[in-house]
Parts: sequence; structure tokens; C-alpha cells
Amino acid sequence: MAVSPNQGSTGGGDAVTLTGSHFTGTTGVRYGSSPAPSFTVVSDTTTATITPSGHGPVPVSVTTPGGTGVVGTFYYLPPPSFRLTPPPAGPLAGGNTVTLAGLGLDTTSEVRFGTQAAAFTVDSDGHLTVTVPAALSAGPVAVTVSTRGGIAGGVTYTYLGPPSIAVVTLDSGPVDGGNLVVITGTAFSYTTGVSFGGTPAISYRIASDTEIDALVPAGALGSADVSVTTLGGTTTASGAYTYLGRFAVLGGQSVTNTGLSSVTGDLGVSPGVSITGFPPGQVNGTIHNADADALQAHADLIATYDNAAGRIPDAGISGDLGGLTLTPGVYNAASSIGLTGTLTLDAQGNRNAEWIFQIGSTLTTATASSVLLTNGATARNVIWQIGSSATLGTDTAFVGRILAAISITVTTGVTVNGQTLARDGSVTLDTNTIARPW
Repeated sequence: MAVSPNQGSTGGGDAVTLTGSHFTGTTGVRYGSSPAPSFTVVSDTTTATITPSGHGPVPVSVTTPGGTGVVGTFYYLPPPSFRLTPPPAGPLAGGNTVTLAGLGLDTTSEVRFGTQAAAFTVDSDGHLTVTVPAALSAGPVAVTVSTRGGIAGGVTYTYLGPPSIAVVTLDSGPVDGGNLVVITGTAFSYTTGVSFGGTPAISYRIASDTEIDALVPAGALGSADVSVTTLGGTTTASGAYTYLGRFAVLGGQSVTNTGLSSVTGDLGVSPGVSITGFPPGQVNGTIHNADADALQAHADLIATYDNAAGRIPDAGISGDLGGLTLTPGVYNAASSIGLTGTLTLDAQGNRNAEWIFQIGSTLTTATASSVLLTNGATARNVIWQIGSSATLGTDTAFVGRILAAISITVTTGVTVNGQTLARDGSVTLDTNTIARPW
């Protein structure tokens, strides 16, 4: 090639070698009408030049004492331009592929992400496929493309650290899903997926870099991992969410009702087959009489009861709980417990705070007693594991999930924000309001 390279920047300054004959004594070199800012006659057949600024294709001429002759054509290329797709972000480890789309890219000689050179393929004048290099730290870097037409920049790529999950609020809900939870953590801006126990969330919204709002999918009873996947990676919080049962009332042998009781949630019996008093009692859910759902609920009750009974106590309790204020923890009573007046459960601002009461024998509440939830405490996170039976006195306002080994008697006018689940015996109701708290 008589002009090599025969392409360069419109701004000039490119080194070009001319090959021909009779260059000795050269007095001038021109690119079109513009003189080369400098040239060096290397030999009678070779001259090294620096290009002036210019536009489009121009003839390259050499003037010697013997005359002026054109040795070839030089093509001025405009600077490239490009944008980056898909979203301009990815993991610190790199290795992901991005596309640079624009103009003037077919002579690309280098692509850099910050100071790191990237491997690339020129697909066309308007398209580069680039493999992102690794980075040492998270944050934005400039992307530059060097071509014979110049260097283009003005595009930013952001290296992302992996996300992290701090807390899921609320951290429990029904096995049939559909409830809203808030996932708090870091590096959520480029989230591509949220899952509970391996099942994708029904939907989710990226509220901010530190918050995701998600609708929980259906799942299996018990704890489930929560995972968030972003362009920066995946993080999993083991057992961060707990699926809870659908039943508000469950008896091992029977469920008996007198009066206009109202049950919100499912009601069932298993392995027994006796359910009486509905109507006049009303169930805002489904009645399960020894069917597959009731059988599974009974098995789940046994597992939950055993799990609660096996927890290591934080403190001992005895006598009557009335007048006490208890912070979250596992409380153990060797024998029976009473409640006269009000028991206050103080979550101290933690919506996921839990209380487990391990009661060796019976739980009995006096007339008009109550359990009061304060500072973010929730009924779903209060468990009463009863070694024999529970009796809730007239007009008691009770809170929590009662898991009784034998029976539960709910007397006239009692309200329960929770569950009444009797493993081996019966649940007896009398003009009550019982609502599953999720």
C-alpha cells in the first residue's frame, strides 16, 4: 500500500508512511490541499509523514525538484460514537458480555473499562461485542473506544458488589402466599430476581438500593431461604422467611362450638372426624373434616409443637403472668401458668421479634385478662406450647398461636388473635372470635 495506514483521525496527528520512488529531495507533502505538518525522507522509496487535520478522502501528493505526483489516497475518519447496552452494570468478576452500538467502530483497536483493556469483537461499523474485564472494587468507570478516527468516551459502566440481605419484614406469612414483605439490604438497584425457598416471588418492586418490596409466592410450611439476584451476583439469607399454616382452629379429635362464633381462617379436625356447631358458628375459610389438608395440618402441628418444645430457654417463668412486661425470648415454666390481668409483650421496635412460652402443664386465664402487643410485636410471632391443656376465661383477649398437647377450651366472649390448635384432643368454642393473624 502506497499510503499506510490509509485511514486516520479528522484531527490529524497520525503517523503515515508513503511508499513510492524518487522521494530524494522532497520539498513538500500534501493531504488534499493541506501540507503535512512534518515529513522525513527515509529513503528514495520511503517517506514518513504526520497527517494534518482534514475530512473525507483526499489525495496524498509529494513534491520534489522533479515535480509533484500523487502517491495514493488517505481517508479521514470521524471520531467514533457509541452507547452501551444492556444495562451498564455488572459483577466485579467481569466476564459478562455487553454491546457497544454506534458509528465508526469498524477500525476499533482498543476498548477500555477504566484502566482495564477489554476483549472485543468488531461485528460491524456500528456494533462491538465486548467481554467486560474484572475490577478490584465496586463503582463507576469510564468506557473508552479507540479507533483510527479517534477516541470516544462519555459512557459509564458500574461495577457492582454482590447484594446483601439484612432483614425480611414481616418474616412469616401463610403457606398460600400473596402477602407483601419488605426486604432490606444493600446493592439492590439492579435486581433481576427474588425468590422464596427457590420459588420466584409473585412480583417485586425495587424501592431503592436498600429496599425491595415483594409479594410472597406459595410455599411449604416451615422456614424458607430468601434469595436476591442482581447484575452483581446472588445472595441468600438462610431460613429468613417462615411459611405458616392456614388453620385458625384445629382439633385432634373434635371441634365443638356453641353460639355465634366467628372463625377467620380454616377450621379442621384430624385424625378425629367430629365437627359440630357450624352453623350457628361461621367460618371465613374452609372446613376440613379429616381430609388431606387436615391430616397435613395435624402433622405440621406436631412438628411445630416439637420444635417449640425443643428450644433452649432464655428465662424461667412461674405463677401468674399478669402485670409483667416481657421482651422477646424463650420462656420456660416447669408446670402450670396463669394469667390474671394484662401481660405486655414489648418488641422494642423489632417487627420480627419472637416469644415462645414453654408451659409444662396447663395455661389458664382469668376473666377479662389480656395479652397486649407493643412496639411492633405481632401475634404471628407468639407461640404458646402447652404440655397438657389451655383454658381461656370469659372475655379474655388473647394473642398468639396456642399449640396444646391435649385440648383447648375457649369460654364465652373470648377473642383470639392467633390460632387454637389441639394436637390430641378437642377445641371447644363458645361465642368467640378467632382470627388467624396473617
